[in-house]
Amino acid sequence: MSVINVQNLTRDYGMGKGIFDVSIQVEQGEVFGFLGPNGAGKTTTIRHLMGFMKPKAGICQIDGLDCWKNRDKIQKRLGYISGEIHFFDDMTGKEFLKFVSEYRNIGKFNRIQEMLERFELDPKCKIKKMSKGMKQKMGIVAAFMHNPDILILDEPTSGLDPLMQNRFIELIAEEKKKGKTILLSSHMFEEVERTCDRIGMIRNGKLITTASVETLRKRHRHTYTVHLDSPKLAEDFARDFDGICHGNKVTLAAKQSLETIFMHYYGGGDNA
Repeated sequence: MSVINVQNLTRDYGMGKGIFDVSIQVEQGEVFGFLGPNGAGKTTTIRHLMGFMKPKAGICQIDGLDCWKNRDKIQKRLGYISGEIHFFDDMTGKEFLKFVSEYRNIGKFNRIQEMLERFELDPKCKIKKMSKGMKQKMGIVAAFMHNPDILILDEPTSGLDPLMQNRFIELIAEEKKKGKTILLSSHMFEEVERTCDRIGMIRNGKLITTASVETLRKRHRHTYTVHLDSPKLAEDFARDFDGICHGNKVTLAAKQSLETIFMHYYGGGDNA
């Protein structure tokens, strides 16, 4: 059985809003990218996985456990970053992390200091005085501090500068090597391309495609034919640009970037 198992998940808000017949399976050790514009249904799906919402129809499981019936057990086990992070603003960062440690009952065997150093975060100040980027770092530390085997991350690098975004990508790559199972919702195409094994794209509450990045690129590959003045020039051109030579013609294949593929699916209509 898949570690994360969503089958025919539906929640209809009316007027075409909600999620409809969404099915996602994420295997152990896999990083699954969840892409879609704002309002497409990513966060609604994730809220069901976290047990914040009860499915109207369909199945939603993590590690074989029903996400609604066993939400307390699931929430303590996995690492989660919300798309809209909220804290107890009157606490300091240190007090908040202590609170989360006690809630999860992880004691001294945690990764708090490692994560604080990696993301250059000083947790001593009041959370209400922290910048957006600092709060995002707090969310990352809280999600990874107990070394969970399963992570659900909704826009995890929102508000981070490019250096910290790169450190987060490196962290995901390390966790993947350890066999962690990760569902990652993101608008950062480089982040998804560098970390994810497969991608699911959702539009208007419906999953429209699920495939590896490489498969998506092959599916949307463009071919071009270049005419040269002689077969010799064509051979040289084909060698330099990895093309296929036919007399004085060279055929080239150009794979699309993930961002270009994304715009192919989403650029032409209403995505809300």
